[in-house]
Amino acid sequence: MPHLVILYTANLDADTDMSALCRSLADTMLAHRGEDGKPVFPPGGTRVLAYPAPHYAVSDGGAAGRATGTHTGGASGDAGDYAFVYLNLRMGRGRSETTKKGVGDALLATAKTHFDPIFGKRWLGLTLQIDEGAEVYDAKHSNLHPLFRK
Repeated sequence: MPHLVILYTANLDADTDMSALCRSLADTMLAHRGEDGKPVFPPGGTRVLAYPAPHYAVSDGGAAGRATGTHTGGASGDAGDYAFVYLNLRMGRGRSETTKKGVGDALLATAKTHFDPIFGKRWLGLTLQIDEGAEVYDAKHSNLHPLFRK
């Protein structure tokens, strides 16, 4: 843990490189430091995963977007072809409110920068949510963590 899971409408695949977004978000997480100057997230446990939703319904299905005619549309050419991105960071307890807000602000800034060119072409909703665990069961098995211990 931490795991950042991205769910998004598949219509974005034609407009952006989601693998690049994953890398940028992981780098943002790994670069973030707490008030004590130490890394907030362990390199061996940081994961960012993106899943396209091939089936979706967003808002009114594009009627309002088509009516405005202010966006040129995405690769589909449909100005009302809405898109949506949901980022959910799940992390264990123990970080300060200041640290959590700083992580959220940094991740949102990275995502906004990535999607900025798309906001001018299509209607897009972007949500970031951070969940902090009260785990019922939490087991881990990994050979990644020792790679980063010094």
